Amino acid sequence: MAIVYTVCVPHPPMIIPDVGRGSESVIKETTDSYHAVMKKVAAYQPETVIVISPHSIMYSNYIHISPGHHAHGDFRRFRAKQVSFDVDYDEEFANSLETIAQERGIDAGTLGERDPELDHGTMIPLYFLNQYYTDYKLVRVSISGLSFRTHYQFGQCIQSAADQLGRRIVVIASGDLSHKLQPDGPYGFVKEGPEFDKITVNALSSGHFLNLFTMPSDFCDRAAECGLRSFQIMAGALDGYDVMPHFYSYQDVTGVGYGIVDFIVKGRNGDRCFDPKIKALIDTEMDAIKSQEDEYVKLARYTIEHYVKYGVKPVMPKGVGKDLLNRQAGVFVSLHKDNQLRGCIGTFAPTTDSIAQEIMQNAISSCSRDPRFRPVRVNELDTLVYSVDVLGEREPVKDISELDPKKYGIIVTRGIKKGLLLPDLEGVDTVEDQIRIAKSKANIYEDQEVDIERFEVVRHT
Repeated sequence: MAIVYTVCVPHPPMIIPDVGRGSESVIKETTDSYHAVMKKVAAYQPETVIVISPHSIMYSNYIHISPGHHAHGDFRRFRAKQVSFDVDYDEEFANSLETIAQERGIDAGTLGERDPELDHGTMIPLYFLNQYYTDYKLVRVSISGLSFRTHYQFGQCIQSAADQLGRRIVVIASGDLSHKLQPDGPYGFVKEGPEFDKITVNALSSGHFLNLFTMPSDFCDRAAECGLRSFQIMAGALDGYDVMPHFYSYQDVTGVGYGIVDFIVKGRNGDRCFDPKIKALIDTEMDAIKSQEDEYVKLARYTIEHYVKYGVKPVMPKGVGKDLLNRQAGVFVSLHKDNQLRGCIGTFAPTTDSIAQEIMQNAISSCSRDPRFRPVRVNELDTLVYSVDVLGEREPVKDISELDPKKYGIIVTRGIKKGLLLPDLEGVDTVEDQIRIAKSKANIYEDQEVDIERFEVVRHT
């Protein structure tokens, strides 16, 4: 096994004395644990150290691998420019990892680097490591908005690259836990915060990695977690191997959870291949979702699955209800994957003979012609969640007091420019937000006057 040791660590900037200026004393237990695990990293004398950082370049649909042969970073953001780092990257490993990920259909690679400087999620582990060992090359990878399972599978790619190249590898999963643990902390308190930390620390310290994948995404979001996907990638890098975990410390004195756990890698164990178990969890969840779909949503799913597999629009299925066949309306079809939008195309007013035809037409456009996304692929079909919005009659709006972003969608018009925004969208809480976003979609300036129409929708999910 080329991966000989892994460790989960936090990255509070205050732990650096030049940044903390004395305040780091409140997390001394974390500091002591950091020294202990980095001494162990040094004892393994790794040729390559992989740091997984939530604060590297992050995309919603792409896991970034830092490119190039060298990088620099410092703590100037934290008023400590004098604390700086210069590292050499393991380009061969990064290139091999990118190739393996792409061969397995995982959206990951070295494209799109906006800022080549090292981030604090990377530099803080290196600050402690470099006190004991410096004869290594670095591979820096990010997390993304992709699914929990995809992060595990990317970790499997790390394992394959390590085995392929025969490097002696240490993986450092950098990540804080919940940021909402104390009422007087910088982010406040929610009950999900300590619940998330308890589940995650127990999963890591026991080696029961499957429990890192059973928490709902919205629960994790409410907990304002930081490092879960880092830990999931690390778990994937240990796929199929026994590990000996050791829990060092956990602190929440600043309102943010800081945990340190390490893993000595042992022999092969087929019972610790978690990807099939993660897939089974997803399949169970998707079966429950599909069992609740009405005929509007079933028609959208049927259309997209046929189109993505065969490249042609299917025939109208038998048994479609009269309401879909005999009525006309504008329709929007939305696709979500991993709780994120994956495509949405619709029509303001009917353009076909029936709602059924409108759904089929717009379903194909949503999966293949939304300019914000690449076309849906076959391996995504089992994880897509659909909604179909059927638009009601449009009514002119004389005063914005007639609007309600939870109840009404709007259409803004200026000349030939039109912008539509559906109602009851996450993050659109005020009329002003709704109008601003609708104008932006139509390329209308915020200060320009527009005609406004409102409409209600029947949303099928």
